Formats: sequence, C-alpha cells, structure tokens
Amino acid sequence: MSYSIIIGCLWVLAATVVALLPMRRQYVPGVSLLVLAPPLIVWVGYDHGWIYAVLGLLAFLSMFRKPLAYFYRRARGETPDIPR
Repeated sequence: MSYSIIIGCLWVLAATVVALLPMRRQYVPGVSLLVLAPPLIVWVGYDHGWIYAVLGLLAFLSMFRKPLAYFYRRARGETPDIPR
C-alpha cells in the first residue's frame, strides 16, 4: 500500500473523530483537515491516477459542503450565521 493511501486513511479516521466532537470543538481541527485535504488528494492522484483524484475531490466536497459554502458566502461579502 502506498504512503498516500495510508495517510489518506489516517485523514479519514481523523475526520471521523472530529465529526463526533461537539460543534464548538470542531472548528480548529476541522479547518486543519480542510486545509490538508487538497494536497492529499493531489498526492493520491499523482500516485494512482486522475480518476482517484476526482473521486477524492467529490468525497471531499461532499464532506465539507457546509464549511465550503460558508467560505464562499464570506468571499462574496455576506455575513452567514455560525452555528452555536
């Protein structure tokens, strides 16, 4: 098994643990996972092909749809509500 897949599996386990935390404790580890995901997806794509990178990107967008929508709204100048 390649190192990119091993690190990807560890990333998935970390994301699962973060998802089990209360919402107010998810911000810091969630943002770090959000930042680490694109380089990891590129690394997996480099090692195993572009189709796996596309599948990883779709999974990433599915998991982080609300934080990405929040950042998109902030970039547009809106002030979206933050959950408590």
